[in-house]
Amino acid sequence: MSPDKPHAPRPGAEALAEPLRSRWSPSVFDPAHEVTREEIEVLLRAAQWAPSAGNSQPWRYVVAPRGGPAHDLLVPTLSRGNSGWVPRASLVLLAGVQVAADPDDPHGADGRAPASLDHARHDLGQASAHLTLQARAMGLHAHQFAGFDREAAAAALGVPSYVELMTGIAIGIALAESGDRALAEDDDLIVSDRAREHRARVRRPLAEIAFGRRWGEPWTT
Repeated sequence: MSPDKPHAPRPGAEALAEPLRSRWSPSVFDPAHEVTREEIEVLLRAAQWAPSAGNSQPWRYVVAPRGGPAHDLLVPTLSRGNSGWVPRASLVLLAGVQVAADPDDPHGADGRAPASLDHARHDLGQASAHLTLQARAMGLHAHQFAGFDREAAAAALGVPSYVELMTGIAIGIALAESGDRALAEDDDLIVSDRAREHRARVRRPLAEIAFGRRWGEPWTT
């Protein structure tokens, strides 16, 4: 069976363009796969060119390839539920948003806090979405997560007070799709992580998220 079959888009998503169609969030990454510096740069470029309110670009990322010093500092801050699967990913990015002025910013006005923190968080989401889709276009998968001690991670990694860490993004190759290793019964994987690979993908129907003439009245074609 193709590893993509359990994760094929549900009815209604067939018309989506790639890489939207095939995007999913694996939990069992190939722990032998590595990303190159060039690949990391391309992923960050995807975030760099995302739209933002007034071109404020409030997103910031801590880059933590597996086995590197930032990764070693990040792993102890992971929640119990994420400590098993996140470290197996090839790369972990911690996404943050600027919430106050940077007193040392060399660009003057660009160091100011965003006029609207709500917009800034929205823009960080857009940047991370662009990065996630770029990863899929490169044959990688991204799994975003919130289960880590943000204060401990910020302290360990030297994140300044004017940046608030929000979420993490684990990036790599799903073990089931790796040409080098096959999933064996004796692999040291958490059972719940393995089960996620075959969990049905479901979404709210459009009638619950898109309204027409008035709120609560579903938009219809």
